[in-house]
Amino acid sequence: MGEEEEGGMSSDCQKPAKTNPKLTLLPLIALIFYEVSGGPFGVEDSVKSGGGPLLSLLGFLIFPLFWSVPEALVTAELATSFPENGGYVLWISSAFGPFWGFQEGFWKWFSGVMDNALYPVLFLDYLKHSFPIFNLLIARVPALLGITASLTYLNYRGLHIVGFSAVTLAAFSLLPFAVMGILSIPRIRPAKWVAVDFSKVDWRGYFNSMFWNLNYWDKASTLAGEVENPSKTFPKALFGAVVLVMCSYLIPLLAGTGALNTPASDWSDGYFAQVGFLIGGAWLRWWIQAAAAMSNMGLFEAEMSSDAFQLLGMSEMGLLPTIFAQRSKYGTPTISILCSATGVVFLSWMTFQEILEFLNFLYAIGMILEFAAFIRLRIKKPDLHRPYRVPLQTFGVTMLCVPPTLLLVLVMCLASAKTFLVSGTVILVGLLLYPLLIHARDKKWVRFEAQKGLPSDDNPVGHIVESKLPQEDTDDATVTLL
Repeated sequence: MGEEEEGGMSSDCQKPAKTNPKLTLLPLIALIFYEVSGGPFGVEDSVKSGGGPLLSLLGFLIFPLFWSVPEALVTAELATSFPENGGYVLWISSAFGPFWGFQEGFWKWFSGVMDNALYPVLFLDYLKHSFPIFNLLIARVPALLGITASLTYLNYRGLHIVGFSAVTLAAFSLLPFAVMGILSIPRIRPAKWVAVDFSKVDWRGYFNSMFWNLNYWDKASTLAGEVENPSKTFPKALFGAVVLVMCSYLIPLLAGTGALNTPASDWSDGYFAQVGFLIGGAWLRWWIQAAAAMSNMGLFEAEMSSDAFQLLGMSEMGLLPTIFAQRSKYGTPTISILCSATGVVFLSWMTFQEILEFLNFLYAIGMILEFAAFIRLRIKKPDLHRPYRVPLQTFGVTMLCVPPTLLLVLVMCLASAKTFLVSGTVILVGLLLYPLLIHARDKKWVRFEAQKGLPSDDNPVGHIVESKLPQEDTDDATVTLL
């Protein structure tokens, strides 16, 4: 009787998650698109920092081959091998043990929250051109809080709603640039695309712009447990998103730089609205401004969904207290969403460039760890069930990871002293937080998943994946990583 009641309670507790609609292909493509891009808003700086159109266009043609494609391939293989919420936290825990899995989760969550703090601010920055009242602090602060609260509630209502909202927002955000591309065709002069002044190139700004506009391919893996048939859906969605992101950058850049004679110094955030005005008139400028505002909403929704379900996955693994795994009647992780929203509110005071550098640095560290885990799992777990497998042997996948790793190191080397200080502080907090959580679990101050869920030296990857993977020696994994 006791066992039956316990089983019944467990079934009831998980009922919302089971009956909640799963993400299908099109909504997943839209969510990945918004995790990575959201449209060409923000790529204007690449023309200015690149000293002209040439480096910008070459960057968005070449960088995806050396950065986006390898990251997408790694994500496709590992996300289908570990189709659970938590994504890269599961990968790292399986390869290197729970300590490094927790650090990866903390770095990625913090960088994600910092990234998300940008979007309500950018939303108002586009609106203030038409509504100057948002320049005033007395109107701006309530608006920021209202936008954050409204979008947070949409996340609370269900991931399938967020997915289909992302599809609608993506169509609305990209359509004006398709129109702009068509209207620009009679005025395009290809010779303008090869213009560059190397004396005005800002390499630090250029690489940061490229990296930020082409990263976060792995973020959707934290939602793998919410995807319908992830082994087939994820690879298709990643391929579709890569094509969509490249087109969303190249078409507007080719149209704007090829049809206009404006100097590279004019290309800064928000300049596409002016490009639309010069090519199509005031109506196209208004449309692009509205699309930019809507795109920031989509970016916020996609980022918050991934951050919240990452915390849920870490809680199900036992890396965080069970309170983070509590689901609402809509199947969404309530406390995890509120935690991410609180972080967004507190970080929204920072400037765009500061947030950009900080999140790039933390993201780069996490991605290096992911590439290392990918290679280690190929070596140590060759028999791991991989529904999708990158069609290369161990040496081939190692070579696949070398170019993006070099790019990550370059981005980190270009960081400012302030970025090193802030990122170092975040890393130190993560190193101290893990043993504190273990101590709290041992003292029973907070409840963890089944008390056995928190990985240990005897159970390095927790109960979520212990049936899928052989156990590893955590100490040996840590030494190998170092």
